[in-house]
Amino acid sequence: MLFDSHMRRLLDASVALVNALTDGEARGRHYRAPAGAERVAAVRSALSAGPDLGLGEADRLAATARTLRSVFEAAAADRLDDAALALNALLRETGARPQLDRAAGEPWQVHFHGADDSYAVGWSAGCATGLAMALGSDYAGRLGVCAAPRCDRVYVDTSRNAGRQFCSTACQNRVKAAAFRARRASGQA
Repeated sequence: MLFDSHMRRLLDASVALVNALTDGEARGRHYRAPAGAERVAAVRSALSAGPDLGLGEADRLAATARTLRSVFEAAAADRLDDAALALNALLRETGARPQLDRAAGEPWQVHFHGADDSYAVGWSAGCATGLAMALGSDYAGRLGVCAAPRCDRVYVDTSRNAGRQFCSTACQNRVKAAAFRARRASGQA
């Protein structure tokens, strides 16, 4: 997969936000997104944010995560028009704009900031742009939702052969173990 480190970071952040901040199922169990102080902690963990992150910013990122989930679900179902509409709305809402930034000793990189440059709007703009770059390229098919039963966590497939189907090794192993048990029970193993 040919994403540079900054683009990879935006895609990883998108996955982390969706998986931490949206209700659903995870690894065979019901998953309830955290609220309040637990939501702040989840955002801090997902984005390696500092202690100054507040509940308002975390709530804004939770709303972004719900939109990003719809993008992953649409892309995984090959409804790219729906994914593009959701991303375009988020890009407009955040006022995403490109800007060249450089950390000390590093080369210039294109970053995407929001209109007000708050933490939540900046990350929302960046994640929307990262997914838009993937969706608008040959990598649209790399946005996925876990194929394991009772799991709807999302992922970006960075494998060479574009064959990823699961959000984690745990889900892949759950599916393989269930298939093995089914074969053994039917006398085929």
